[in-house]
Amino acid sequence: MSRILPSMLLLSTLLGATHTPVAAPEPSYSPHAAASASPSRLLWGDTHLHTSFSTDAFGFGVRLDPDTAYRFAMGEVVTSSWGQRVRLARPLDFMVIADHAESLGIMQRVQDGDGALLRDDAAANWNRMLHGTPAQQAEFSAYFHDGQQRRAIFRKLTELASPDLQLDIWRELLSISERHNRPGQFTALHGYEWTAAPQGNNLHRVVLFRDGEERAGQMAPLTAFDSDRPEDLWAHMAAYEKSTGGRVLAIPHNGNLSNGLMFPAETTDSGAALDADYARLRSRWEPVYEVTQMKGDGETHPLLSPDDEFADYETWDAANFFGTPKTPAMLPHEYARAALKLGLQLQRQVGANPYQFGLIGSTDSHTGLSTPAEDNFFGKHSGVEPAPERWKTPVGKAKDWQVLGWEQTASGYAAVWATANTREAIWDALQRREVYATTGSRISVRLFGGWSFAARDAARADLAAHGYEVGVPMGAVLPPRGDAAAPSFLVAAARDPLGANLDRIQMVKGWVDTQGRAHEMVYDVVWSQGDSRPRDARGKVPAVGNTVDVAAATWDNSIGAAELATVWRDPQFDPQQPAFYYARVLEIPTPRWTAYDAARYRVNMPQEVPMITVERAYTSPLWYRP
Repeated sequence: MSRILPSMLLLSTLLGATHTPVAAPEPSYSPHAAASASPSRLLWGDTHLHTSFSTDAFGFGVRLDPDTAYRFAMGEVVTSSWGQRVRLARPLDFMVIADHAESLGIMQRVQDGDGALLRDDAAANWNRMLHGTPAQQAEFSAYFHDGQQRRAIFRKLTELASPDLQLDIWRELLSISERHNRPGQFTALHGYEWTAAPQGNNLHRVVLFRDGEERAGQMAPLTAFDSDRPEDLWAHMAAYEKSTGGRVLAIPHNGNLSNGLMFPAETTDSGAALDADYARLRSRWEPVYEVTQMKGDGETHPLLSPDDEFADYETWDAANFFGTPKTPAMLPHEYARAALKLGLQLQRQVGANPYQFGLIGSTDSHTGLSTPAEDNFFGKHSGVEPAPERWKTPVGKAKDWQVLGWEQTASGYAAVWATANTREAIWDALQRREVYATTGSRISVRLFGGWSFAARDAARADLAAHGYEVGVPMGAVLPPRGDAAAPSFLVAAARDPLGANLDRIQMVKGWVDTQGRAHEMVYDVVWSQGDSRPRDARGKVPAVGNTVDVAAATWDNSIGAAELATVWRDPQFDPQQPAFYYARVLEIPTPRWTAYDAARYRVNMPQEVPMITVERAYTSPLWYRP
């Protein structure tokens, strides 16, 4: 026989008892039960990879499509365009296939024999060459080693790309990404590259969506043939958000090839006055900057930071894409540290900061392979895959200027502090700038800023939880000062488990004085073997040493430290001066990819070819506002 149990309220009424509220429960024994959802997942990814859907990559011989690129990023063994088996030591957590919007996927359709495209004589001829003799295929490839012919092909393909075809190919790419998106395990973010280069000056942006294919597929990408003005890209992004209810951001890269146009000071690249509206728009749409990648490192330049002994790292400063020479006056408008200082000055002048950005790295690989590790580097494009002669093979050429294979930089990764491995969580971390860059090593870094961190906090087991409780993370603006004399920063780093020990952590500060002049300072705040490496008379920490055996392409971790952490307080703080602060973490010296090539292929390279590198991480800044 079934019984129906009365509710407690009914039972107490039947028994004549007075109902009393249940007392609030005591705090749970579990310290995590009431914890806020602070970002605790460190995710590694590449926001800038090209496949055979990019016309230039296709022209250089890349035949790895987006599907293959995703499988490789997720840990599978794949075969490169020239027949080599390749695999990552560790899978990525997320990736953006950022193929060029300009003629996106059209050449792939030409090779596949799209009937509508082959009605055009040029497309039909390309199809015959692609399926012809080795000599004909080599002739087709030669077109792409000539900049003028390559641009002509882009223009022709753009003519062939009807709006319906562009949207169809974009949706095809989105569909491929959806098939590989596995929330919690691997995230395939939707994106493309807007490849503006007026007069050969690099203004490229990766456009990155928070949304799935249903929203992202409602509008075709904007191309640089539609407009090469960043303001028009932002307007296109605003139209997307308004019409779909989605979210999107843009990531600029390679200011070192912009010939002074990436970070303008007075007028925008389109000639308009740089005012508060421009500054707010740029900050709104471009919250992060790709500071390191294969075409050189973009943190700073030795001429801009002469007192920084680590400034001259993988520097590219010869010319733009067309070979137009570089001048010293261009440099302050090409590098991240100088741009961050300029942003403080413009805040003072126009009332808004256009360059309040976080820092990430990515590869810009045109191989379909995200391989920034020095011992697994497959080059910028398929023409410089691992081979005995690739160190001297031109990567790109322009009039009176060329880049040789050894000048490629094996870099980099985007590191994201997120609440989960999902599109939304990763995009949100980029938007709030709780991200950092590495040159290919998976160094773990935490940075918090506030007004009350104490020296003992660096040894806390709950360092991150305390950082969120007492301060704000990388990418944020410091809270109001109160009565504190100076801001304090809690910073901790751990070596890549498969990599090299750490040499030191530095804090980089930039500020603007009361006369509007910009300054910078690099502080060594904690370093390995501290007792045996005191500062010299100039206040500099001496070199950590070098265990690299160049001939064998090996090193050992007998120097350096596995972990470093400290609390640092700005010794030169002036509450009237706006400032930014970011951490730079340096590894001990290790073999560069050229050393691995020299050892593997037994080749002798000229003395000008560097064989040793110092991998590093750059955190997003924290800002102080008076």
